[in-house]
Amino acid sequence: MPLKRTNSDLLFKTAQTLMPGGVNSPVRAFKNVGNNPIFFKSAKGPILTDEDNNQYIDFIGSWGPMILGHSNPLIVEALKKQLELGTSYGAPTSIESGLAELIKSQIPSMEKLRMVNSGTEATMSCIRLARGHTGKNKIIKFTGCYHGHVDSLLVKAGSGVSTFGLPDSPGVPDELAKLTYSCPYNDIESVTKVANEIGEDLAAIIVEPIAGNMGFVPGQSAFLETLRKLCDQNQALLIFDEVMSGFRVALGGAQDLYNIEPDLTALGKVIGGGLPVGAFGGKESVMNQLAPLGPIYQAGTLSGNPLAMSAGIALLSELIKINPFERLESASIFFLSHIKDLLDTKGIPFSHASIGGMFGFFFADKLPVNFDEVTKTDDALFVRFFNLALQNGLYFAPSKYEAGFISTTHSQQILEQTIEKINLTVKEL
Repeated sequence: MPLKRTNSDLLFKTAQTLMPGGVNSPVRAFKNVGNNPIFFKSAKGPILTDEDNNQYIDFIGSWGPMILGHSNPLIVEALKKQLELGTSYGAPTSIESGLAELIKSQIPSMEKLRMVNSGTEATMSCIRLARGHTGKNKIIKFTGCYHGHVDSLLVKAGSGVSTFGLPDSPGVPDELAKLTYSCPYNDIESVTKVANEIGEDLAAIIVEPIAGNMGFVPGQSAFLETLRKLCDQNQALLIFDEVMSGFRVALGGAQDLYNIEPDLTALGKVIGGGLPVGAFGGKESVMNQLAPLGPIYQAGTLSGNPLAMSAGIALLSELIKINPFERLESASIFFLSHIKDLLDTKGIPFSHASIGGMFGFFFADKLPVNFDEVTKTDDALFVRFFNLALQNGLYFAPSKYEAGFISTTHSQQILEQTIEKINLTVKEL
């Protein structure tokens, strides 16, 4: 029976008169899947409830930070307690140090770190710090890796940029874009050639070690090890953008899984329990170049916001206590394997991968290893699958260029319900 979405459609109509495209972030518009966005009013555990009271099993988790499920009691209690004490001081607090200590305990490459308000701020600050520290100008990134809407990095990016067919964005000066070189992901030969061509003016290489913005595409070990070597050879900094993979794939992030130590790491909203927050950090000798110790300026009035810090301490403390990542990976493999088995009987190509709490799938015979291969996977099948799954109460990312996320509240009972909804979806596909 079709889900009624009268209220969502009316709300979207109003929103379009107030915001560009009716949304505050492009991928929310559902334009790529030929649909209107859903407006939600509440969430609990693995379940989202929309403005028409339809319920969905959520496999986005606010793009990752809801790894303990929505409205987690530990996080809610931490927020309530801090609300009584104040929402913002614009001044130092002990909880900033408390969260920093937790992060550093699990990601030791972050010898010192600084809180910011988003993943975009974190990557932007990493780039400025790398250029200031090295005295060099040029950056290497990888096609399909999206590092936020930073001018220097919005060149052949993934995520929403790919969804809407905009490999580069107007508003990014040509002079700035020329300082950024984009290579194919997982391509050792290409990045080695470009790094050698840039030579002495290479400030940094930035990469998603596990890409989540061209779908879910893990970096290959040899590729990431090559990046570390190229940076060492050229006295450049290696930046791991773990805004999506940090505390989603393992307690120590992708760098722990690959046993590769970057010079700088960017983290995102997971460290604030879903509140607007980010952080960047790395070697003490590099971080000490930031003001007020050094000449490289970076600031933020709301950085280290006490609400976000309190929520982050609650979430990370629980993750460290339970270390759920093997269980999360098994849970996503459980339902993805079921989808593949069903589609195999219909002769429909399907591939999938999971690491910790992140996963992805493509309508292709084999898993893509770079952006070009992702673009060649079947768009029409993805759009049809997404919309049918949505009708049946499954909320996946509305773009094949986005990773999925699973939470500790996706119990066996929820997974069995997921299987039932997948059966209906594939039957109608």
